[in-house]
Amino acid sequence: MTHKRITLRNVRPWGADAADITVSDGIITEVAPAGGASEPGDLDGAGLLAVPGFINTHAHIDKSWWGKPWVPYTYSENPTVEGWIANERAERGNYDIPNTASATAVLREFLRHGTTATRTHIDVDLGIGLKGLESVQAAVAELDGAIHVETVAFPQDGVLRRPGVMRLLEEAAQAGVDSIGGLDPGTIDGDVGGQLEGLFQIAVDHGVGLDLHLHDFGSLGAYEYRQVIRRTLDAGLQGKVNISHGFAMGALQPEVRDEIIEGLAEAGISWTTVAMNGTAPLPWQQMRDRGVPLGLGTDGIRDLWSPFGDGDLLRVAFAFARLHGFRHDDKLVTAVEHATKHGAPFVGRELHDLVPGAPADVVLLDAENVPDALVRCPQRRLVLSAGRVVARDGEVLV
Repeated sequence: MTHKRITLRNVRPWGADAADITVSDGIITEVAPAGGASEPGDLDGAGLLAVPGFINTHAHIDKSWWGKPWVPYTYSENPTVEGWIANERAERGNYDIPNTASATAVLREFLRHGTTATRTHIDVDLGIGLKGLESVQAAVAELDGAIHVETVAFPQDGVLRRPGVMRLLEEAAQAGVDSIGGLDPGTIDGDVGGQLEGLFQIAVDHGVGLDLHLHDFGSLGAYEYRQVIRRTLDAGLQGKVNISHGFAMGALQPEVRDEIIEGLAEAGISWTTVAMNGTAPLPWQQMRDRGVPLGLGTDGIRDLWSPFGDGDLLRVAFAFARLHGFRHDDKLVTAVEHATKHGAPFVGRELHDLVPGAPADVVLLDAENVPDALVRCPQRRLVLSAGRVVARDGEVLV
């Protein structure tokens, strides 16, 4: 992938006055008032609203059947995490899941909706080994750097209860994943300490991060958070551990919630949410005040867990705003910030914004301002990734 110097002229960064954004070698080098002399190759922003590229901090692109004929949802028993896992394991082979074509198609949908970076979990288990990782790596290569992808080797079927999975996670770490995952150590493996001890050891030995799916509620959920916090500090992994979902957080008693948030801040642990309907709102303001990074993600998209999802992170920001009762403009902007610039640490970036020094990931929308864009979710008119036009008027160009 090659880069060049261009200027994106006459855009409104975050709804501010019209400006010209100059890009060189994939990096924003200058943001100046609009009106400079155009040069060949410059892009006309037509006064559109500009926001940074969206960052999807929690995806599962390997699970999707996107691009294949419609798959009816068939799991009809009382839905539980355990049941969904079993159903997926029984059915995925019928739809060639995972496969490179579907992973590529999902990433192209991300680009179409303005997502220029993502962290994706990839199933690693005894049934498929590292096939999912290989499929995602091939998909990323096929798109030639159009989207930045961080990978998490994810033991969806458990760790300790499936002898051999721990070794697969080590192999994934050696194969270049950015992080390894874990899943409900109390209810899936029945051994909080045992699962976490093994995962933290791999992270230390191989220099990878940890991203742990924690769905458990109540006192068990709080106990798991405390264990993750303590082990992160003991292992010296501050800034390298993330909790995904964490459904218990919003329902904890205030004194317990305060203790957990202080621990997260001390341990440098981040948090990702998919703003699932029906879950308790997060204490997002308190988390932000204490410096706990909070990212938004789509979770699965058209997979055997659910037929829903289209890859549009702006819709997830909309759901986050609705779940948390946002109405005022500053809060609506906050929701979009969590879907864009606040996602930087989840994909290995220190900066992701419309400012000099940031990657030239820019999305243009026909909207009056950021709150208007959030509540209407209009088509992405132009998407730049590292200074390269990757989508225009809803059509992907890679």
